[in-house]
Amino acid sequence: MFRALAIKYRPKTFDELVGQKTISTSLKYALNSKRLAHAYLFSGLRGSGKTSSARIFSRSLVCEKGPSDTPCLSCKQCLASLEGTHMDIIEMDAASNRGLEDIQALIEQTKYAPSMARFKIFIIDEVHMLTPQAANALLKTLEEPPDYVKFILATTDPLKLPATVLSRTQHFRFKQISQGEILSHLKKILIKENVEFEEEALKFIARSGNGSLRDTLTLLDQAIIFCQNHISTAKITDMLGFLDPFKIKEFYTAILQKDRERVFSFLEELQDYEASSVIDEMLFYLKESFFARSNEFSTLIYERFFRILSRAKNMLCDDDSFTLCVMTFMMMEASHLKEIDTQINEIQNTPTIQKQSPKIPINSTIQKTSQNAYELLLELIYDRDYDLGECFEKFTQFVNFENQILTIHSNAQGQERDMLNKNFKLIVELFKTKFGNDAKIEVKKQIEIDESKLNSIKKDGDFKNKIDFLKNNSKPYNEDEEKLQALEECFGKPIEQHL
Repeated sequence: MFRALAIKYRPKTFDELVGQKTISTSLKYALNSKRLAHAYLFSGLRGSGKTSSARIFSRSLVCEKGPSDTPCLSCKQCLASLEGTHMDIIEMDAASNRGLEDIQALIEQTKYAPSMARFKIFIIDEVHMLTPQAANALLKTLEEPPDYVKFILATTDPLKLPATVLSRTQHFRFKQISQGEILSHLKKILIKENVEFEEEALKFIARSGNGSLRDTLTLLDQAIIFCQNHISTAKITDMLGFLDPFKIKEFYTAILQKDRERVFSFLEELQDYEASSVIDEMLFYLKESFFARSNEFSTLIYERFFRILSRAKNMLCDDDSFTLCVMTFMMMEASHLKEIDTQINEIQNTPTIQKQSPKIPINSTIQKTSQNAYELLLELIYDRDYDLGECFEKFTQFVNFENQILTIHSNAQGQERDMLNKNFKLIVELFKTKFGNDAKIEVKKQIEIDESKLNSIKKDGDFKNKIDFLKNNSKPYNEDEEKLQALEECFGKPIEQHL
């Protein structure tokens, strides 16, 4: 006779319990050391093993060779438990027996000793569904039951339980079962069932179960029937409404190659799917590729694509197809960006001296080439802090980049100068991350020379007046070599030493 996989492969011992190793270890130790509480609370996601654990724990308590962490499964106590006919293991569904009268009837049963086992065990499923009156009626018995009575409460929503109930139980929280553990369990079942399968197809089934083993096994039953004992990726994606991974790979390839015709063709095809599902599938493919250490995408592309897809997920509105279009073209634009290492190599490999053009002076060409270092630094600052980047661009000017030393002029005053000074260490660190630890930044203050004041200051030998002149004339300096030479003659040493 056909039996659903969720029932056929329900765990009979703690060793067979999937994905709850911590809880299994704790309960096994309690059984072996005879440190047994009078009431337990199992909470967690549906299908995570709460009811199965309650039955295993009950079986371990009543086994004739126990209590032990491994019931024998062969004595009359274990057999009755496996068949669900044990007189001293009473299961109650609080969703359908939630009233005060139901709990009063249960409390009445606790007054009588067990008929055939050493304990009388009450398993109350979905206990959060009890009415407040019923929960309050249970409190006294829950706190001080007879020695032969054990309560095991199970719930998917422990927050709905009164604190008075929580305080009277040992609380075990069942976690969501990982996809890796579910996938491994599915493989074992299909091998026993002699069903052929593709591992990629099982990944889709495991994902669809959302951490619930029972839901996943229900889907597996459906998949075996739909695929006629040969579970393939193409059929499973069709059954579950997912995109074929091969199509997603082709879509990404078209984006990276900037093949607009293929991209438009894919976008038209994707209108038949739910936009949120498409984005989820693209994110999942990207994540799988990342953890597989694939060379399909660069590190920069991973970061950009993850960000764009996450933003698109939050942008979904009534016109989801438009959101997919915007997302796709943002990804195409992002794929134009070069890796920072590539940019540095281009800077370093670009010749610093080019043949003189009749229209462009050689000095201008050299400055334009080396100025890439300044522009790269500016881009890094903008990425870290947009306001700082704006301030840096507005109040600094490139001079040169030689021997790993970037020289800039600054004419920042007041708050802007304070901002640049405060963040100068950060700016230097950003510069070093791209040009090496030997890279340095030199800042020189800019001044513009007032000819009349310069002539008058030359006549005055008072050094204080020279310093005042410098302070009062801190305007953008245009690098006029004659003016600079005149100042140095006036002050007797390089002007930067006075700043």
